[in-house]
Amino acid sequence: MEVTAEIVSRPRVQNCDDIALLLAVLPAGVRRAIGQHPDLETVLEVVLDLGRQPEARFPGRTVWLGNEPVSRDDLAHVTACLGAFTSDNRAGIERTLHRISAMRNRAGDVIGLTCRVGRAVFGTVEIVRDVIESGRSTLLLGPPGVGKTTLLREAARVLADEAGKRVIVVDTSNEIGGDGDIPHPGIGRARRMQVASPDRQHTVMIEAVENHMPEVIVIDEIGTEAESAAARTIAERGVQLVATAHGHALENLLTNPILGDLIGGIQAVTLGDDEARRRRTQKTVLERKQAPTFDVLIEIQTRDRLAVHHDVAKVVDATLRGHPWTPELRIRADDGAVEVRAGEHEALAAPRPLRRLVRVYPYAVSEERLERAIQSTGAPVRVARSVRDADLILTLRSYSKRQPSKLRDALTRDLPVHMLRSGSVAHIEAFLAGLRREGRDETRNETGDEAAAEAESAARAVLEHGEAVELLARPPATRRHQHAVAERLGVHSESRGHEPHRRVVLFPVDG
Repeated sequence: MEVTAEIVSRPRVQNCDDIALLLAVLPAGVRRAIGQHPDLETVLEVVLDLGRQPEARFPGRTVWLGNEPVSRDDLAHVTACLGAFTSDNRAGIERTLHRISAMRNRAGDVIGLTCRVGRAVFGTVEIVRDVIESGRSTLLLGPPGVGKTTLLREAARVLADEAGKRVIVVDTSNEIGGDGDIPHPGIGRARRMQVASPDRQHTVMIEAVENHMPEVIVIDEIGTEAESAAARTIAERGVQLVATAHGHALENLLTNPILGDLIGGIQAVTLGDDEARRRRTQKTVLERKQAPTFDVLIEIQTRDRLAVHHDVAKVVDATLRGHPWTPELRIRADDGAVEVRAGEHEALAAPRPLRRLVRVYPYAVSEERLERAIQSTGAPVRVARSVRDADLILTLRSYSKRQPSKLRDALTRDLPVHMLRSGSVAHIEAFLAGLRREGRDETRNETGDEAAAEAESAARAVLEHGEAVELLARPPATRRHQHAVAERLGVHSESRGHEPHRRVVLFPVDG
């Protein structure tokens, strides 16, 4: 299937690295050599190993910094300028993001230092800002050095300062919020919880939820079974997670016995004879064990090239059944423009990003079901806690006929009211699929692609839940497209009602 492309204008990426503060702790000869280098702004690390030439590492190459080998006095000078090293042999410079890691001999003496340049890069999150702000838990996956922590730091700032959420950063090695007790301004107004030792990260994750009432928790490098279990506990309490893990692609996590739980895990299932024949598979197959901890997975291939899996559960299921799934690809150009290429399957299944979140107030509709539908569809919707905070009221048709006071108040405020025939998850999912990009009343002038996406989502809900789903009112030409989508996916469809309120209803083949 040929992919489509969309060009989105984005702000340029801007660096803020406080490089002078790192140079100040280096030995004089090393400081002069690296300070005069024409590519200083791109340096990644300065490496000091006892008895060897100092070196500077840049993207794709290494540069020697003079001919004099590093002495014990050189190493002692650097360590004297720093705070105490933690149990994982890391130290930092107060209120910066630079990290110095030590190598020791068997006697505990420092014989090598890796001085890593930490940068707060403003604008990196714009390439996936719609995903981060959607409220869905998001896992950033990539190899070391590709920019996961930089993107994570910017996500914390945007969610705290611009989305106005209560954000807590669990900062195990102080890489996100910098060294010292006052966090680096790169995380904005997000609060930061430091971790005494790496083996306590999972404990602090749970403590953050229980003691500080966050809406979002940001975590760098989930890597142990305990941390994976803590992440699941947090997600089940309704808190959005934004986290990183090492790996190259979603398939890496599927085969990882520790981190596989983050995307649902794998288990062997023995099928009955009839089911095996229906699927045309062997009787023993691999299936997803449980709901994924993370709703969205972003593979960071390079700093400017990301692959987005908008629905982790569907991607895992398709992968285990041998069906290829092409993710959405986002590429950032030098001028800041972002090209979005919709992958196969995701072109219809994934909701297009809204310019803002739509706040929906459920009246006589289960808030828990609405939250579940938001999670499963990935719709950029937030549950409003009161009518005053809402952009739209979602209610049942049976209740609207009684005209309760809240609905009357909404009508006097010109607040849109959407009426469902049923409060089932399937009907709620179909409603979410039909919301417009701007979050306005979904019955106005939607494109054929958006109506087809609504039909696609509703048809899958019919197949999954076995319940009929009534779509929104559409003109005749648009309804024909929706009938075609239903036929392609194997569900029945018919048009009901009178113009201009005539709409398509989807129902199971045996319904």
